[in-house]
Amino acid sequence: MGFLRLKMPPKFQLLALLAFAIAMIFLENKIQRLEESRGKLERVIARHEVREIEQRHIQEGAKVALVEEDDLVVIYNRVPKTASTSFTNIAYDLCNKNHYHVLHINTTKNNPVMSLQDQVRFVKNVTLWKEMKPAFYHGHVSFLDFTKFGVKKKPIYINVIRDPIERLVSYYYFLRFGDDYRPGLRRRKQGDKKTFDDCVAAGGSDCAPEKLWLQIPFFCGHYFECWNIGSKWALEQAKYNLVNEYMLVGVTEELEDFVMMLEAALPRFFKGATELFRTGKKSHLRKTSEKKPPTKESIARLQQSDIWKMENEFYEFALEQFQYVRAHAVREKDGELYLLAQNFFYEKIYPKTT
Repeated sequence: MGFLRLKMPPKFQLLALLAFAIAMIFLENKIQRLEESRGKLERVIARHEVREIEQRHIQEGAKVALVEEDDLVVIYNRVPKTASTSFTNIAYDLCNKNHYHVLHINTTKNNPVMSLQDQVRFVKNVTLWKEMKPAFYHGHVSFLDFTKFGVKKKPIYINVIRDPIERLVSYYYFLRFGDDYRPGLRRRKQGDKKTFDDCVAAGGSDCAPEKLWLQIPFFCGHYFECWNIGSKWALEQAKYNLVNEYMLVGVTEELEDFVMMLEAALPRFFKGATELFRTGKKSHLRKTSEKKPPTKESIARLQQSDIWKMENEFYEFALEQFQYVRAHAVREKDGELYLLAQNFFYEKIYPKTT
């Protein structure tokens, strides 16, 4: 460069410096563009890797999910006179199409409390009877805690409850007149023509406040205190179980919403249930015959009892919980309920594959 300075006139030296500067700027631009291109390429590769990971996880997850879904057990420990037959018929109608088994738990004299040895047998059957899985069990049995028996994978509990006085009135007339499900079957109190109001006025045992005590012990379980009428411990245990042990508890008065949410949460069992409930002939198959609504006086008399207050507190608790879950799962439009789409996704997945 020093030789060029000696031989080249100042004018040409200036031009050479200018050309060198331009060349350096050009090279820097080229390098910057290459860096940007490399960054874009790295981002494309990273997105591709994420897609590969997601695809692999989806494929692996689908295999695992298929195995897990075929191992599912749902237990519906149905409370009498809460539209349980109408709901159970949906499970029966869908079992062939959705490929699962339905089993009725038939206890002697509909006793909701099992002996300890029967509890052990039932837990073993439900857990180990692979030929029957996936399975939907239903019956008038109080809640049973499977973890007490060393079971690692618990069944999924669901249930439906009803306004306690409405449930009692329905049961009162059911014992006397039956229903349209099996109209020819002779009922235990058949021939007794007294209305529910007559029973309340006379202080009869079939309409006594003690007969309201049913939904709490069904959720409380197999403990002695659960069946101690008026037990505050039983009420709190029933609430605890409803929140912690049941996937979903609906109410008779909003049964269609319960079915819709079950279809969304457990399509392995309930795919097509909402449409079947809306259009099927069995949606409201079982209706108690000759049922007459009680008078305000009869209702007021029952509502004076502490037992009603506790059962009603439990019902209101269940109703609020159901409506809370529903509010986060569906939206209403033009009078119809619609399920919300998935509202979460995954990102920033590490470590990256090589």
